[in-house]
Amino acid sequence: MKAALLSDRGVLRVSGDPARHFLHNLVTANIGTLTPGHARYAALLTPQGKIIADFQVIEAPAADGGGFFIDAPKALLADLAQKLTFYRLRAKVTIETLDGLAVLAAWDGIGQTEYGLDYRDPRLPALGQRVLIPADVAPEAAADLGAELVGEAEYEAHRIALGIPRGGVDFIYGDTFPHDADLDTLGGVDFKKGCFIGQEVVSRVEHRGTARNRIVPVEFDAHAAEAGTPVMAGDKTVGTMGSSSGNLGLAMLRVDRVADAMAAGTPLLAGGIPMRLRKGAFGNFLQDTKAAG
Repeated sequence: MKAALLSDRGVLRVSGDPARHFLHNLVTANIGTLTPGHARYAALLTPQGKIIADFQVIEAPAADGGGFFIDAPKALLADLAQKLTFYRLRAKVTIETLDGLAVLAAWDGIGQTEYGLDYRDPRLPALGQRVLIPADVAPEAAADLGAELVGEAEYEAHRIALGIPRGGVDFIYGDTFPHDADLDTLGGVDFKKGCFIGQEVVSRVEHRGTARNRIVPVEFDAHAAEAGTPVMAGDKTVGTMGSSSGNLGLAMLRVDRVADAMAAGTPLLAGGIPMRLRKGAFGNFLQDTKAAG
């Protein structure tokens, strides 16, 4: 079992009696049915349905004071807190940044620790679990979990191997719809919960099957192309490279254009380097293409 302290993550807390109702009406996931010690993957969207921030919402046990923790990109914490405060209106909820808390990710096994609040990553079982802890007890928390404390690069390699997008690298905040960033396939959108900001646009894409872009796992023979490199099929741009580790990576691809290229036998190139869809992505890719058509 391995564990890594994620320096790019930070924590907000939303508390007060109306906190559940407040969050449930704003974000893409169902917070109404969330239970203490468990997490939901969610996002706050613009009214036009684009992702402001994606995050994990964890209900705090009563012993930890109740309310909800939000495990989010550290660079977006201030803006996310500001947006939540804007929507608070007269609701008696408190929104605060918890500078003393950090996020520890652990995988290749499941453990428990008394050093913080641990919860399963809701996006994919293979991602493992996370723990909200004071940053200075990371070694002790990892040991308590029965895990070896490793660098963030190992967690990044694990995430990329599983095909899990990371905001700011694999998709652009403020300019990406949930389907484009695979939130729908990772449990980040509940289409049955009722209203949330941007719901009309997101529901229309879901029911019409009009998602044109997808983040897809890809591989190269040697090292992957750098993030931001255009993916080409002949003389047509069909996508953009995202994060990578070794010869594995993720790419935001235009589904219909790549399907046409594959049908014509046109190779995909990133920076002039041949690129393949990774095993396990091909069937999903064709399914998405059929839906988009």
